[in-house]
Amino acid sequence: MMHARSSTDNSTLAQQQAIRAVEAALGPKAVTTDAQDIAPWLTDWRGRFHGRTAAILSPDSVEGVAQVMRFAAEHGVPLVPQGGNTSMVGGATPPADGSALILSLRRMNRIRSIDPAAGLAVVEAGVILADLHAAAAAHGMRFPLTLGARGSATMGGLASTNAGGTQVLRFGTMRGLVAGVEAVLPGGEVFDGLAALKKDNRGYDLDHLLIGAEGTLGIITAITVCLYPAVVQRAVAWAGVPDPETALSLLRRLERASDSVESFEIIPGDSLALVLQHIPGTRAPLAGPHAWHVLIEATTANAAAEAPAVLLERVLGAAITDGLVADATIAASEAQAEAFWRIRDSLSAAERASGPAVQHDISVPVATMPRFMIEAAAAAEARFPGTHATAFGHLGDGNVHFHVRAPAGVDATRWYGEDAPGVTRFVHDLVVAAGGSISAEHGIGQMKRAELERLSSPARLASLRAIKAALDPQGLMNPGKLLGLAETPRAP
Repeated sequence: MMHARSSTDNSTLAQQQAIRAVEAALGPKAVTTDAQDIAPWLTDWRGRFHGRTAAILSPDSVEGVAQVMRFAAEHGVPLVPQGGNTSMVGGATPPADGSALILSLRRMNRIRSIDPAAGLAVVEAGVILADLHAAAAAHGMRFPLTLGARGSATMGGLASTNAGGTQVLRFGTMRGLVAGVEAVLPGGEVFDGLAALKKDNRGYDLDHLLIGAEGTLGIITAITVCLYPAVVQRAVAWAGVPDPETALSLLRRLERASDSVESFEIIPGDSLALVLQHIPGTRAPLAGPHAWHVLIEATTANAAAEAPAVLLERVLGAAITDGLVADATIAASEAQAEAFWRIRDSLSAAERASGPAVQHDISVPVATMPRFMIEAAAAAEARFPGTHATAFGHLGDGNVHFHVRAPAGVDATRWYGEDAPGVTRFVHDLVVAAGGSISAEHGIGQMKRAELERLSSPARLASLRAIKAALDPQGLMNPGKLLGLAETPRAP
């Protein structure tokens, strides 16, 4: 839908009408039009996508979101939902042409209830993940999903992208942790599915349809999430291994020994070296070099159960004796455990500091992932001389972050514009050939739209488009994300 531009600013007349309607209904706090206040929310976390908007609309209740949606539908104004703006694929960045307004959920930041006995909490979309962690802990409970952006990522965004994190191995993704959803649909209707029903056979599962939809089918305003008893003991270990295949064998040993392992992260030696080089205050956990490393966390909520440190010492000791593990250490304190995790959480930052790279968030079947990590890296380096390919991440659930660093000394803007798209197509072709997915946990956003269309089956694309057309016939929800042709991202 085309709208005439206002003679006084860059917004359309339809946008101005919608903005005035929102301000009249919800008050001045619900509307931000100052360019300086808007600027921080126009660029994605990686600095690859840049947009424009005439206003940020910030309702503080589900009724307010419904009103905003009705005004947007009435005036034909697209909306880009935004939480903590931590998307890794440009999923919360408005279009560059200024055709959409940002709908911020950050004022919807209330924890409506915590029920330790039921193991449930009802939280609004703008609740920051770290704040839920703290609130649950005050009740002797925990929400078992964490990631590097926990201090800014919001619960609505995590649900909308079906976030994973480092504890998927034991607890699953957001789909497995969300027991109910409240959302506003594109016409302004409120869908109340917050009741945590164990059984519900009323047709299509709308909760799970909205989870992972990246805001393209409606606006998640609140969710009911599963809580678990707080950890009473945890142990964090770091081990050196010769290759990913050995790392997977070690994980299988741990799983046979206990169900208390919840994180198992694989890190190549060269990625560790980048962290030690670029992140102040980090230290190598082990003496001497190792080709590959694994970071392991085991926990228990039962004080009478085998202590996680005893479990890790027992299994790792046997693995060293059997030649699976070259060396290992168990954190002697919480500070040391956090230092180990800081290395893992700093991998992307260290890589950014070392130069341009293209990142791929991919998954293949767990059993074939070790071979894929080695063979795909070798294939990428052979196909693009001078590059360096590495993979790190969640080996136990078949999801790694496969990164290809540019040759030394290249011009970043030229490389991102000319070479990086070919690298991505090559890597994604390898992933699909291995029966995998080009997006394991970050979503599609705008970064992977063209690749989704190029590599998806006709049945998948037809189904996605039919669902989108049925629920959002005006095409107002998060335009340019998930479905459609992609633009080339700009260099940071």
